[in-house]
Amino acid sequence: MTTTATFPSAPTSRSRLRASAANGSPALLALVALVAIFTIIATLQPGILSISGLTLMLMSSVPLVFAAQAQMVIMSVGDIDLSVGSLVSLVTVIAATLLADTPLIALAVFVGIVAVYAVLATIVQRWSVPSIIITLGMSFVWLGIGLQILPTPGGQTPEWISAISQWRPTWFPAPLVFIAIATVIGWYVTRRARMGTHFRALGSQSPTLEKAGVSLVGTRIAAYAVAAVLMILAGLMLASQTWSGDINAAGEYTLMTIAAVILGGGTFSGGRALPIGTTLGAVTLGLITVLLSLINLPSSLQSAAQGAIVIAVLAGRIITEKVAR
Repeated sequence: MTTTATFPSAPTSRSRLRASAANGSPALLALVALVAIFTIIATLQPGILSISGLTLMLMSSVPLVFAAQAQMVIMSVGDIDLSVGSLVSLVTVIAATLLADTPLIALAVFVGIVAVYAVLATIVQRWSVPSIIITLGMSFVWLGIGLQILPTPGGQTPEWISAISQWRPTWFPAPLVFIAIATVIGWYVTRRARMGTHFRALGSQSPTLEKAGVSLVGTRIAAYAVAAVLMILAGLMLASQTWSGDINAAGEYTLMTIAAVILGGGTFSGGRALPIGTTLGAVTLGLITVLLSLINLPSSLQSAAQGAIVIAVLAGRIITEKVAR
């Protein structure tokens, strides 16, 4: 009597698609939304398809992408930073005042900001203070410092800062370079470097990380420090576009960065960092703003419309993930 060996059947195309949607492509919906919104914009304004048109359309997304990468790092360890908008705005103030007049003092202030974030991380980890509370408090601190330095919008950024936004290659949109740089930084830190593995483990399996002999305090400090550097870069990029300082310049960034991370496949619970998805989410939010301006929607309704679109996309992501399971 002979027996024939049986082998597991190869996964069907449908099962592979389900696995990809559930695990490997959480940012796919953000890409679909980005393409859809871009198509609508191009239909309404065909001139946007030129190099100069794409440059103008994407320029405002550059600082948001840097800030969103910072929020992604914070959220990867299970925290949320509610001071992103205030800090990015403060950096524009510093760039238009101290950086122009006393660059060494400005550099010292930037280093001080990173140090403050290291202290915040220590407080959150050692004393279990919710990150939402401590960063909300810091948002008022950053706001107060900014108002003390520059009560009203003004100042003048150094020429080398202003030159960043004036760089206009003739054969490709310059913002794509800065967006790529922000994404690569986020990818290297969270997906390539060992610290990124520690960040995600801290957000999802902190006891296991501690048993492995890794300092939880040191890991959270590293995450907060990286995020602070990215927010400083976001502020400098924003200042290069405004050529001045304004403590309210990035007031909406706090919620937009959180939305960008979630839209790109991130979670509030931590343990996940998707730099490319976060970038897609941030650019999508930037394009939504452009779209609402093109259809001449009253400014009083733009925030509501933007929120409705984001909710629709996020609802689509939830439905997609449930179907994939």
